[in-house]
Amino acid sequence: MVPPGIAAVLVPFRQNLPNAVAALILVVVIVAVAANGNRVAGIVAAASSAVWFDFFLTRPYERLTITTRADVETTVLLLLVGAAVTELAVRGRRQRILALTEGAYLAAIRSTTDLVSSDAGPSAVIEEVTAQLTILLGLRGCRFQQAPSDDLPRLTADGRLAFDDGFWDMDQFGMPDVGAEILATCNGGVYGRFVLDTVPGSVAPLAARQVAVILANQAALAVANPIRKAPGKAS
Repeated sequence: MVPPGIAAVLVPFRQNLPNAVAALILVVVIVAVAANGNRVAGIVAAASSAVWFDFFLTRPYERLTITTRADVETTVLLLLVGAAVTELAVRGRRQRILALTEGAYLAAIRSTTDLVSSDAGPSAVIEEVTAQLTILLGLRGCRFQQAPSDDLPRLTADGRLAFDDGFWDMDQFGMPDVGAEILATCNGGVYGRFVLDTVPGSVAPLAARQVAVILANQAALAVANPIRKAPGKAS
């Protein structure tokens, strides 16, 4: 653990180092742990810092005993501030991850939309969507079928998985081992489906599942309205 190591390093300076300064050094350690770990790691680091601050840096030394009110207050504040900065670090990291994830979703939609608007043709759009779905949903594989031959659990626009006469509980069971499908629809018509070779028990975030349906519908738009090249343009 980092806190006991840092507290031990401060031992040679404890006679002249104010305890408030030592506590601030340990707060920096807690922030570093929380920023690179999780809430539990940060709380453990805060508790550990308070214990080893008491053991190494308050009189009587090398005992878990505090004899002055000022040292008690400093130790309690170290614990409370450590817990607070841990929560702030965890929330900040979560917001950064959310921003990056949302950016990736928007980039996937944008690249597919641009491809549909180009003269690449339906096959290129289907290939792009197949690759995007595999990444978004963490699939083992994905393929497009224009003439489905069987029924599979269906991923719907709201991110749920329609199964039989109800909905499959993905939060509890993850994706079913039989796989799933996403219909490629446009203006009320069905132009095929993407068959998802799922990893049983795994589940992608709700937003990823909703984006997956949007991408499949972009493929349907390309199939329903293939862009013709202008006369005279090289084929």
